[in-house]
Amino acid sequence: MIEDKVWLIEPSGPLRGDVEVRGSKNAVSKHMVAAMLGTGESVIHNVPEVGEVGITAAMLDALGINVEISRGEIRIGQGPEIRPRVPDAFTGLNRIPILMLGPLLHLAGEAFVPLVGGDPIGRRPVNFHVEALRAMGAEVEVGDTGIFAKAKRLNGTRLELPYPSVGATETILMSAVLAEGKTVVKNAAMEPEVVELALFLQRMGARIELSPDRRIVIEGVERLHGASIWLAGDRIEAFSYLAAGLITGGEVRVHGCPQDRLVTAITTLARMGAQFDINDEYLCATAPPEGLRAAAVQTDTHPGFMTDWQTPLMVLFTQSQGMSVLHETVFENRLVYVPALQKMGCEIEVFDQCLGGPACRYHDTNARHSAVVRGVSQLRGADVTLPDIRAGFSAVLAAAVADGTSTLRGVNHIERGYHQPFEQFASLGLNISRQQ
Repeated sequence: MIEDKVWLIEPSGPLRGDVEVRGSKNAVSKHMVAAMLGTGESVIHNVPEVGEVGITAAMLDALGINVEISRGEIRIGQGPEIRPRVPDAFTGLNRIPILMLGPLLHLAGEAFVPLVGGDPIGRRPVNFHVEALRAMGAEVEVGDTGIFAKAKRLNGTRLELPYPSVGATETILMSAVLAEGKTVVKNAAMEPEVVELALFLQRMGARIELSPDRRIVIEGVERLHGASIWLAGDRIEAFSYLAAGLITGGEVRVHGCPQDRLVTAITTLARMGAQFDINDEYLCATAPPEGLRAAAVQTDTHPGFMTDWQTPLMVLFTQSQGMSVLHETVFENRLVYVPALQKMGCEIEVFDQCLGGPACRYHDTNARHSAVVRGVSQLRGADVTLPDIRAGFSAVLAAAVADGTSTLRGVNHIERGYHQPFEQFASLGLNISRQQ
């Protein structure tokens, strides 16, 4: 059982300084799985120090994959014997096991993975993954404890995803690259992390074509070899630290994340009145003397406003002038963190209607997926428990401008998804300490 960690935070004025972001939690774990497929050693650079890396490395080790982790670098290669079962001990820890089904079918002809986990932000069903593998010729059984799959050889096929799911697109990519024949995927996810994974597979010898209108074409090859890649900076982390500077009236310069990964986020903040300094070295946002304006924002699949950006944005709304609206369209339970922020004085009300945008796929459900936020709110320190990674970061931002000390419990979530967050916040001037 992971020991629960606690942070104590006292507001200490504007946060200022420089932050270097590394590759994202989501990208590095998927690249680690893809590296299973190469006959030689693969090297992943610019790796963040996050809990997700250790969890994924332990899974790979249990499967007979060699993993070596040093500062900022991971080396991965196939061992002499592949064990096709991810141990039950990894049940519910994250979403990675489901992505191992395709690679294990190629390496061992069968696979078992335990039930997936991850943050409680809404249903992330495995049926897209399962149906894709079945369409490629695998026998797949979904049981109470996990998923069993079997296939002598996967075959290329034509697929159309009901929704451009990132995870399902990644499963198809890693299953189709060694399948016999051509696979065509319509309505595929095209997030930067998905494209980055496709480029890594291409370096390993895969034949992948990214076509217009969310279509990906993969021609199966006989084998893949090892490859090396430098992960681009985490766009979630970059936006989160930009928001930290804006919320506290400070100035955080974010290094290591390409501007093109933040296009929509930059424009959204600029519409609220944020002023930007962008060059080849860093991105920086500052609030005007009169403060930021309210906004109506809808999350969406790429290139829309990223769902993981909305948690720091929600805190920013509380420190902006007027009434803001947030419409979440990707995960129906993403607003699970709102009660923690309300406890800290954030004036947020959630609704099951589609506010701030056209009707989405949750419009006829009971999912409370829209929020109205009143600013400027006077926040207060509180004792709160963090439900997930992104909610945890938003609570830190709220604590940074609250009146009084905040006690944040469950900060393990933050450390699972952000590179050295305690050290980064301390370097920006936040009065933060660990409770023993």
